[in-house]
Amino acid sequence: MMTKKINFAALLFFIFVFISCQTEQQNWTHFRGSKMNGHANVESAPLHWSDTENVVWKVPVKGLGWSSPVVYDGQVWLTSAEEDGTAFYISCFDFDSGELLVEKTLFNSEEPQRIHPTNSYATPTPCIEKGQVYVHYGSFGTACVDTKNFEVIWKRNDMPCEHMQGPASSPIIYEDKLIVHLEGTEDPYVVALDKTTGEIIWKSVRPKEIYDPLQPVFRKSYQTPIVVNVDGRDLLISNSSFMCFAHDVNTGEVIWTFQYGDDSTVSQPLFYNGLVFINSGWIFEDGKPNFTREFAIDPTGEGDVTETHQIWMYEDEVPQIPTPLIVDGKMYMVHDRGMVTCLDAMTGNVIWKEKLRGNFNSSPIYAGGNIYFINVKGFCTIIKPSDSFQKVAENDISETVKAVPVFVGDKMLLRSEKNLILIQ
Repeated sequence: MMTKKINFAALLFFIFVFISCQTEQQNWTHFRGSKMNGHANVESAPLHWSDTENVVWKVPVKGLGWSSPVVYDGQVWLTSAEEDGTAFYISCFDFDSGELLVEKTLFNSEEPQRIHPTNSYATPTPCIEKGQVYVHYGSFGTACVDTKNFEVIWKRNDMPCEHMQGPASSPIIYEDKLIVHLEGTEDPYVVALDKTTGEIIWKSVRPKEIYDPLQPVFRKSYQTPIVVNVDGRDLLISNSSFMCFAHDVNTGEVIWTFQYGDDSTVSQPLFYNGLVFINSGWIFEDGKPNFTREFAIDPTGEGDVTETHQIWMYEDEVPQIPTPLIVDGKMYMVHDRGMVTCLDAMTGNVIWKEKLRGNFNSSPIYAGGNIYFINVKGFCTIIKPSDSFQKVAENDISETVKAVPVFVGDKMLLRSEKNLILIQ
């Protein structure tokens, strides 16, 4: 009898694991994936396509947005906006057919802030969980929508931010919280909202004694944070402009800071093998943005850890916009102008470098055993993670792409300037 109970318990465990794995393969909940590490939990992924070959469906998207899609229970959600910033939309499509299920205007603006010519008014990627999708358009508004009846659960547009170049930081879900960054040229801050009501749980404004003396242009930031567990405590890693903050994610308390200086962080932090990896944004020389630095940090410290917890620093063709990717101990990063560098993640030593064609905004994604690099013109180079550059395939969708590709099941979902495309 005892053996039967053990076998039954084991069977239930394996069923639970199997269902969990299947669920992960069918969903994509945040910017750069459900674990926000750029890894797609799929066994296979498309290797060959064009603007007509292996396209399951292709549907137009209203307005303009550089946000990436999110997927849950067969629904694809994404945001867009009018090019002049006067209206902000959310759309839901059926994953299998591409059918438009709903399209809603969530916010309007009579006098929108200006944005950078390369940005859009809908660049932050939504985040999603069972029953709710959360969208964020910076100071223009944040909302929660019911994914079953498509009704707005809550929304608010009372969190100010002088973005200067438009919003770009994506929201993330952590337990009962929705965490959003509103870091502009005046009083940059991060806020944790109650995800069920939209009410503020905590708010942390960047220290005025440090940020007020900076030029306004050096206060803005466009990064998306991550949450990591360090010695039993969950920390929000927020690499803001000028310096990185590690907050207690439950209270907003600043646990440690790391200073790197200067302007406009965009790239998302990474966490691997006990280390946090952060991007500095532009480092200025002679009054001009010159280069970007990548840092590896031991996250176990407290207070100002700039001089005590840096493990390594690298500054040769580090990307300003695309987020690096770590696979099997190697960091792969593509510079905005196309140079791919492979580093040893634990030492920062260069393993190889290779130039790809075109310019890049989209971050690389690891799917089905390969790494996908998609440039701004929609040309994709697929490589095998390795100690040397090993090209697997090249494909061209012939459309402008700045969003991150999404991998669900054995298919790839790609958002271009005007369309949403499912590739097999």
